[in-house]
Amino acid sequence: MALFIKLEWKQMLRSRWMQLVAVLFVVVFAAISLIQQMALPTDGFTRQTASFLNLLLFLLPLFTLTIGSMSVAGDIESGWYALLKTYPMSIFGFLWSKYVAIVLSFLLILLLAFGVVLTMSGITGHMQLPVVFIFLSIFMVLIFSALAVFCGVLAKNRLHALSLSLVIWAVSLLLFSYILMALGTIVSGTMLKWLTIVMIHLNPAEWLRFGYFMFSGQTTVLGPAFYDFTEFYTSFFGYFLFIMLSALWVITPLGLANWILSKKGRDV
Repeated sequence: MALFIKLEWKQMLRSRWMQLVAVLFVVVFAAISLIQQMALPTDGFTRQTASFLNLLLFLLPLFTLTIGSMSVAGDIESGWYALLKTYPMSIFGFLWSKYVAIVLSFLLILLLAFGVVLTMSGITGHMQLPVVFIFLSIFMVLIFSALAVFCGVLAKNRLHALSLSLVIWAVSLLLFSYILMALGTIVSGTMLKWLTIVMIHLNPAEWLRFGYFMFSGQTTVLGPAFYDFTEFYTSFFGYFLFIMLSALWVITPLGLANWILSKKGRDV
């Protein structure tokens, strides 16, 4: 399995798509960090901080889902997975290897981007890399890589995988919020509050956004209506529950992907 992970990682790093994404992330992280730390206020949750967070939530899941799912679907479509089945490797071993390769590839991209930011910080002496963004990015890669593997297994081919990943990305980042805003015009404030809490737990993007507010101590931006909710999650048990639920967002897609691929094998 270790050899297969190494092989998959090398193939992903040689991909032109991955190389372009790496360049994009380095440029974007460096530019946004430079603007935020040198030209704009850094204390509190400012509009610029929100823009940086939204940019991170939009780009990283998009590329993780699309590139990761197409990689898995491509192996199944090309017959590479069928060839691997002739070797003593389990279905979960194949999925786990793909997952680890995707995670390592995007963590390397983040490492390059963060390295550029830290280099700029050392040169200028005026910038600091927010630690909360580092942990948020790692959580994001872990969760959306698992969703990418699930999309790749569920898809019939690479184009189908691309479509599924774009649908999941659009639902997570756009549709959920619009639906909630529409419901806010017809339901009571109390009902809207509970719907928002449910959406936070069911939407990985909003879950990670809430994680940023929680770990950065900026939960006040959610308003007084969510005081009890934020107080619970800023407790020791709340932090523990956040980590457990985040792990569930990784385990569940991988488990479903393993079940679907096993079922496909029996059907064949």
